[in-house]
Amino acid sequence: MTITTKIIFIIALILSIIIPFGYYLIGEKNKKRYKRTIGVNAFFFFGAFALASIMMLGGDVQAAQGVASDSGFATGMGYIAAALVTGLSCIGGGIAVASAASAALGAISEDSSVLGKSLIFVGLAEGVCLYGLIISFMILGNL
Repeated sequence: MTITTKIIFIIALILSIIIPFGYYLIGEKNKKRYKRTIGVNAFFFFGAFALASIMMLGGDVQAAQGVASDSGFATGMGYIAAALVTGLSCIGGGIAVASAASAALGAISEDSSVLGKSLIFVGLAEGVCLYGLIISFMILGNL
């Protein structure tokens, strides 16, 4: 990437953060500001994402560079895959623990004999995060 495309990309990212925040502050007395702010934020985020994709993936590729960059591209995709596995499994595990733990606390407050059963369900929900972490270590081991 040339220096001008990097500058354009940085400006687009800064604007994608500043504009929705400013829109939120301006419409503070409006009750529908949350939906609009999320919409504007999503528009600018995906716009910046599309711009970054065009700048990174577009361009001329030489035949000699193609062979050398394939291994770098595969390594990069492996790191992205490991990050996604860990992140998404932790998000899913967090949602599961939130549901299971709140239900377990409610059940324990009514009948304390269900403590062991409820801890099993909370532990199974936490196991999802550990499985994602193990898979990411396996992916990183193959790079």
